[in-house]
Amino acid sequence: MKAGPVVWVVLAVFAQESVWNFYDSQVPAQLRQYLTSAGLIGLIMGMDNLLGVLVQPWMGNVSDRRAGGRRGRWPLILAGAAVAAVPFALIPWTNSLPLLLVCIVGFALTANAFKGITETLVSDYVDPGHRSKAQGFIKAGVSLTIVVSSLISLLVVDRSLELAFAIPAVLMVILFAVSWAFLGRRHSRYVRPERRETAPEAESPALVTVVKELIRDPSGSRLLLMAGVFCFAGMWSALRTLLTPYGTEVLGLTRGAAGGLSLPGAIAFLIGVVPIAYASTRLGQFRAIRYGLVVFLAGLLVGYAAPNTAMTVIALALCSIGYAAFAVNALVALWNLAPSDHVLGTYTGLYTVASASGMALGPALLGVAVDLTGWRHMFLDAAVFAAVTLFVFGRLTDRHRTNSTDLEAS
Repeated sequence: MKAGPVVWVVLAVFAQESVWNFYDSQVPAQLRQYLTSAGLIGLIMGMDNLLGVLVQPWMGNVSDRRAGGRRGRWPLILAGAAVAAVPFALIPWTNSLPLLLVCIVGFALTANAFKGITETLVSDYVDPGHRSKAQGFIKAGVSLTIVVSSLISLLVVDRSLELAFAIPAVLMVILFAVSWAFLGRRHSRYVRPERRETAPEAESPALVTVVKELIRDPSGSRLLLMAGVFCFAGMWSALRTLLTPYGTEVLGLTRGAAGGLSLPGAIAFLIGVVPIAYASTRLGQFRAIRYGLVVFLAGLLVGYAAPNTAMTVIALALCSIGYAAFAVNALVALWNLAPSDHVLGTYTGLYTVASASGMALGPALLGVAVDLTGWRHMFLDAAVFAAVTLFVFGRLTDRHRTNSTDLEAS
């Protein structure tokens, strides 16, 4: 695995996640200025993921058709980042709920347009045998964005909310430009064997054709994997979205301090994600995800058993390690199940359909549960959803073993 391309892909993913993590941390608190229902806040926060469901598969298919060109997917990424930075930076300047919603929708729409495309860069610059390991380094980079987001919350939010939102927006634009300068212009893309010939039949198929083939897959493994992605991504998004209000309501923290609760978990993720990536090559992707779910569930139970700041930090560290096993393996597993490398951008978009659908509904479902049971029981409510997710991946592992494929260990 060549280190150079991986470093610049990591930087590109870091650039986009720098805004998304701060968005998830602070926009719920911004909405609480106008809304009191946790379920309604969760529903609005999930809206950006619904837009991802609508936008990303189509944009992924568009990027597949451009991937073979001289500039590849980069024009779509750079233009999207420049546009998305504007509504994001304007969020703290709004003085009414309608204006806030306009900025939220504007950011979510434009940022989702290039989010999946950025993640597909891994398949453009890294050969299949090293993608799981590359994902480990990429997810380590993502965890650093949580660290950055937490530090901005701790050091800047309580002093200047406007500056706190401006920092990730500017950082995103600058880092994408740097990544393109070193990766898009200086490194050659991985040449897939079946793309060395430019016969018409080697072109990327239309989105509808890809979806039909996936649905008709007799093994059902891809659809079941997408169901598991829906559950796990939704559960993680719900926990992240409602964590800041939980910190203020249950732990008695300030908004800035509550926004920094995720910092120790991000550090735990950063420490564990690369070893998990290497271990997954021996355990198999589906088995590694199941083990991660067990750790995730244990973390939720710890958080519920002892509702204080210290134990909440420990609980979030366990949850972050458990989520790392999913984050490293899920997308690569779906790529490995894809019928051709010509559709990897589209499959990244379909992965987003599953994850974004979960992220759209997860915060609302957990929010409704909190409305019914109270903020004190948020971790227990999340543990119920985690148990359902564990069941889904258990079924997937059994079916995968029954089908006698070797993709799990690839």
